[in-house]
Amino acid sequence: MSLDVDIGHASGRGPRDLNEDFAGAVRAQPGDRRQGLIAAVADGVSGGGLGLEAAQTTVMGLLSDYFATPPGWEPTVALDRLIRAQNAWLADHNRRRRGEGAALTTLTALALQGQTWTLAHVGDTRAWLLRQGEQGPELSLLTQDHALDHPDQRSRLTRAVGLDDGLRVDFAQGEAQVGDTLVLTSDGVHGVLRPTRLAELAAWGTADLAARALVQAALEAGGQDNASALVLRVQGLDPRQLHDEQAWGRTLPVPSPLRVGEALDGLTVTARVADTGVHLLYQVRAADGALGALKTLHPSRASDPQERDMLAHEAWLGRRLTEAEVPGVVRVWPRPAHASAFYLLFDWHQGRTLEQLMAGPGGPPRVADALTAALAWTRTLARLHRLGMVHRDLKPGNLHLGDDGQWRLLDLGVALSGQENAEQRALHAGTPSYMNPEQWEEGGQADAGSDLFALGVTLYQWLTGRLPFGELEPYPRGRHRREPVPASRLRPDVPIWLDRVLAKALAPQARQRFETAEELLLALERGASRPLQPARALPLLQRDPRAALQLALGLSLALNAVLLLWLALWR
Repeated sequence: MSLDVDIGHASGRGPRDLNEDFAGAVRAQPGDRRQGLIAAVADGVSGGGLGLEAAQTTVMGLLSDYFATPPGWEPTVALDRLIRAQNAWLADHNRRRRGEGAALTTLTALALQGQTWTLAHVGDTRAWLLRQGEQGPELSLLTQDHALDHPDQRSRLTRAVGLDDGLRVDFAQGEAQVGDTLVLTSDGVHGVLRPTRLAELAAWGTADLAARALVQAALEAGGQDNASALVLRVQGLDPRQLHDEQAWGRTLPVPSPLRVGEALDGLTVTARVADTGVHLLYQVRAADGALGALKTLHPSRASDPQERDMLAHEAWLGRRLTEAEVPGVVRVWPRPAHASAFYLLFDWHQGRTLEQLMAGPGGPPRVADALTAALAWTRTLARLHRLGMVHRDLKPGNLHLGDDGQWRLLDLGVALSGQENAEQRALHAGTPSYMNPEQWEEGGQADAGSDLFALGVTLYQWLTGRLPFGELEPYPRGRHRREPVPASRLRPDVPIWLDRVLAKALAPQARQRFETAEELLLALERGASRPLQPARALPLLQRDPRAALQLALGLSLALNAVLLLWLALWR
């Protein structure tokens, strides 16, 4: 399924000498990272053509620049930046006119991306949603006029583009459905036609015929103003995108803490699994008897927009991996059609995490079992990395062995996708003992290599019972500059070839480690048949420049001391 929208537009001058309305719609070009369409209608306010200038430049600027904004910008951000920039430009020009009149305009803009519509609104143009309900088509007004409410002063706008340096824009978001009709009108249409008549005409024929019918009916009913209508019939939608999940996450409330036996959207809580202070995790049973896991925010984090965006990002990543049928990750369930709260649902698997296995009575694993697990982890990471994702918190607590014998990677809560916002990307996420040293440097960022380093730490810990660099606190200093004790010294049954794989995975410098998950996978698969060459020991100057300088300074001071002593004795 892909975006398919029938677009219709009509505009009439009416009894006015000049038509100062302006409207248009633009679809994204094939290959644009920001897909969808942008539509807008503006009603210019002023005389002498200045209103048309304001309406035309505002709509054309928005339509031409919207798809040029950074793809990481959420639709409300992109619309806000563009409209405010246009307002600043127009307000500045109005100041320079010095009594020649001001160019002002109302504006209602609609962006349709993925399965979400986003509205930006200033003034008394309007947006409507016509949707099939249980009793037939239902028309909903999506905007609120910014005009004085007195009958004699309806033309007095309280907000308009170009009116003041500071502009407050109303935003609204909602979920689009196939079959929806979205209508943008100037007040020359809705100021004359009743909503029931507007709904009747908007549902008639193609989008173009509906737009013409709306304008014609308004003018025939005695309308004294310019009349414009832009009709969008949604016939197909793109797959859900990240901003769809984010819009959903901002709209719905976080559920109150649930007790065993309580129901939410047809899901019955059977157990409360975890409370991290940030998230709550429940086991739930669906109407068909299937067990699932429900993850939501802790009520104390319900108003935190960053936490909401991160859970929405996790939901989107989970759906992408589920749709791509990536093995080794937990399948995410489709969101209920009429969800009443913000939560994430995924499969429930009986079993234990690696952390639980390590704490159990079984002792260290057989080398063969650890290798089988490491191969499964690496294959999953390879698939994630090929999709442009970085897990960023691989550790024993996030690796799960199900009763079905399958290893699965858990918790994408801090994962990177390349489309997360700057705050999420800059977040220093992860567990210190499993993080590669580059992340502790100024400006250091997690990447695919970070996951491979964490995998090496995890495999070493499982085999030997201890962390290669010890338990690290945030911002460790110098602990990664020494190479860990070879696993074979702590456990003689670890083969030398595996020692070398671990040494390469945990090397002090990034250029000495595996570059890709495929390279690590190949080394594990080849094993003793084609072992890695032993790594050459790095000189102290490369391994620890500070220690090398300190040693050089110490030798210099010692030499100077000997020379001074020799001079003193010579005299």
